[in-house]
Amino acid sequence: MIPVKITAIRSVIVNAEMRNWLFVKVETDQPGLHGWGEASLEWKTRSVAGAVEDYAPMAIGEDPTRIEHLYQKLYRQSFWRAGVIGLSAISGIEQACWDILGKMLNRPVYQLLGGAVREKVRMYTHLSGGDMRAVYESQRSADPQVFIDRAQEVIARGYRAVKVLITPPTEALNPIADYKYAEKMMEALRLAVGDDIDIMVDCHGRHSLANAVEFCRVLAPFRPYFVEEPVPPENVDLMAEVRKASPVPIATGERLVTRFQFRELFEKMACHVIQPDLCHCGGLWEAKKIAAMAEVYSMGVAPHNPLGPVANAVALHFALSTPNFLIQEDMLSDVSWRWDVVKHSLEMKDGYWLPTTAPGLGIEVDETAAARHPFQQETLHPLTVRAHDGAVLDW
Repeated sequence: MIPVKITAIRSVIVNAEMRNWLFVKVETDQPGLHGWGEASLEWKTRSVAGAVEDYAPMAIGEDPTRIEHLYQKLYRQSFWRAGVIGLSAISGIEQACWDILGKMLNRPVYQLLGGAVREKVRMYTHLSGGDMRAVYESQRSADPQVFIDRAQEVIARGYRAVKVLITPPTEALNPIADYKYAEKMMEALRLAVGDDIDIMVDCHGRHSLANAVEFCRVLAPFRPYFVEEPVPPENVDLMAEVRKASPVPIATGERLVTRFQFRELFEKMACHVIQPDLCHCGGLWEAKKIAAMAEVYSMGVAPHNPLGPVANAVALHFALSTPNFLIQEDMLSDVSWRWDVVKHSLEMKDGYWLPTTAPGLGIEVDETAAARHPFQQETLHPLTVRAHDGAVLDW
């Protein structure tokens, strides 16, 4: 390969209503050769863009094809270990370097990650479509119809798996009405979609140990594919207790970064399924390391991804090349113009993404189209979730 050096790294921010997408462009000294990654992080957009700027001087002048070397430099040489903001920036840069390498070799990235281990990638989507207000309106009215209608819409588009948020925010203990609400929603949804559709239940880490175990027990007759983040993810011992007591599979990991934070989950067998986010955990190669650790513990991988179209492309290459991959999250209904801001080779059929033969990640940001949707502050925060006495709860 011809010698190549990084000459610039910059962010392109696109407001997509519920969140801002933050695309990372890594430019090189070879004419026309650049790579794209994604580092979107809700309500932290300006912080991540600043982190990209902070890391840029460490990467400029480096060979973008020395991906492991560059990751080690960014992660270790800034002394202070990065959290989710810094790791999101690193993830976006790292993904863009894989894009460059694939373009240089004229190969799709998954072929550089060991090659395809499957012929297609199973997808699921959210019944809220990113509309959290609809979720809370349903909780107030106790009417499952909003979820049933949306389930039928996405099933008509070919999906055979959906995710729903039906366990209300709770305090350390909660009334029986909350359990009955979740039971009613899940029963109605299962009856409406039948047994051929998998249903995942996301808890957003809202619950205490007692609440989480009871919600799992209540949901169990309707066979959820998994229950996600039933308790706050920062307490691995608590997650392990839920996993031991739960009659249904437990998934977690979207808020963890690097294999070092995932290590405790594995050692304590705290879940059945891990959910690294490739835009936060450290990038593609770090996610592959995390997945390999999970494979040793017979855990499946269902990556988190409610983000933008570049993240979709990255997830496709990861899923195609990862043996213990299960299913991939998407959020394709967030804005109607999602695919207008990129040029891509992604193809979806009957609830699956199909392999791409395009070099690199197979996606290019249209910067002119992206500029039509400049940064705006996300608007979800005014919808603060509160207890009956006004205290703030996890949303």
